[in-house]
Amino acid sequence: MKYTNPVIKGFYPDPSVCFAEGKYYLVSSSFQFFPGVPLFESENLVNWNQIGYVLTEKNQVMLEKINSSGGVFAPTIRYHNGRFYMVTTNDTTHQNFYVYTDNIHGKWSDPIFVDQGGIDPSLLFDDDGNVYFLSNGCDDYGESGVVQCQLNIETGEKLSHSKCIWKGSGGRYLESPHMYKINGEYYLMAAEGGTEYGHMVTYARSKSVWGEFENYPLNPVLTNRNKAPFIIQGIGHGDLIKDKNGEWHIITLGFRQIHMWQPYHHLGREVFLTPVRFDKDGWFTAGNDGTTDFEYETDGNFNQDKLKPYTFENTDWGIDWCFIRHPNMDNYELLGDRAVLKGTEITLEEVDSPTFVGLRQRDFDMDFSVDVEVDGGEGGITVYMCENEHYDVALRRNKDAFEAVLKLNIGGIKHIQSAVRLKGNKAKLIIRSDSQVYRFYVKDGSDEIGLGYAMSKYLSSEVSGGFTGVLTGLYAIGNNKAEFTELEIKY
Repeated sequence: MKYTNPVIKGFYPDPSVCFAEGKYYLVSSSFQFFPGVPLFESENLVNWNQIGYVLTEKNQVMLEKINSSGGVFAPTIRYHNGRFYMVTTNDTTHQNFYVYTDNIHGKWSDPIFVDQGGIDPSLLFDDDGNVYFLSNGCDDYGESGVVQCQLNIETGEKLSHSKCIWKGSGGRYLESPHMYKINGEYYLMAAEGGTEYGHMVTYARSKSVWGEFENYPLNPVLTNRNKAPFIIQGIGHGDLIKDKNGEWHIITLGFRQIHMWQPYHHLGREVFLTPVRFDKDGWFTAGNDGTTDFEYETDGNFNQDKLKPYTFENTDWGIDWCFIRHPNMDNYELLGDRAVLKGTEITLEEVDSPTFVGLRQRDFDMDFSVDVEVDGGEGGITVYMCENEHYDVALRRNKDAFEAVLKLNIGGIKHIQSAVRLKGNKAKLIIRSDSQVYRFYVKDGSDEIGLGYAMSKYLSSEVSGGFTGVLTGLYAIGNNKAEFTELEIKY
């Protein structure tokens, strides 16, 4: 059957994948958002269902007032002897740690910290029983590159010095190391070029887990850096996986530009699947020409799922939704058919945890609507990139009346685009988008009123910076209780 990339749409960067108990499991970065590390399950590597998060307890990850695009970086998921392990970095505290569970649908352990620096940690469970911990950074001797130590997986204790084992193929920003043992040889795969338009997957191999590693002669093995004009860019940060039919694939991140000739992306880095083939000499190639395309064929008798419309009734507060940093749950009443949010003095412009609950925007073409009722203060919906870049349409009290207001926040500029007086304190708020424009409306009774528009490129990583993507959120500010009903997000 044919499948279309990306296989997971929206802000789910730095994917890592493993196979366990007949299914595939995938995790991605979450940065400042909580719960941390989205967790997916699949039967076929193409259709993925989010089943929860890995870091669901506040004591598992420090997120208090951390910078945007700080926090949880680049997790790796592995399965060994009936146990799942997820290892990651809190880039704000500069700590590498892992958690584990024997039940993928249950709670994960408290964090176990590893005394090795760098970012993008990974684990290798060798067939001789040894466990190795990899990251990219500086080793115990001051040498930088892919760094490795032997690890006591029960305690997190290092059983060897941390040693640099590979310096990459020559690209900048070496990161995302993963080690695999295939047919008796050790394959070390990494990303180079930076997680933007120069991103690429490279690899080397060795007879020994400590090297010396021989570079693949045709590195990079996978990149879209010169595939232009083309919508899919930024391919890299890959994890190698063999499917149930014995075929190999690379799961990578990538992103979709808003237009062929406009190099901006605002949905975040998404998940792409590219086929891999090994030759008789043991080297592997990826894709048809070392690039990732929109469409491939894979074995299996199934259809690719389409994005479902989101409503309160068909989403799960503990699976689909997330908060900005650690929330104060006293301010949330999250029910099966509505959300009631209690506002505080913390706004969306602060490096803190405003009263906000959101879903990742999954595609360019979107129709987002919800009924909102406020009793004071401000309550509304937002397309949110970070504190500095977000577009909000809301209801708020203005003296003795209520109004709908469109607020555009770009680069520290806070602009009220329009304000319309309402008949009462309840109305339907609407955001409609394509790849380049968001348009904002309020429906007051039977009257739908346009409030204005804003360009998507100003919520992009190219403008805003950072490593996240747009979330569609509900929020409340000030001395206010905002009630949201009749949510619908259609793609």
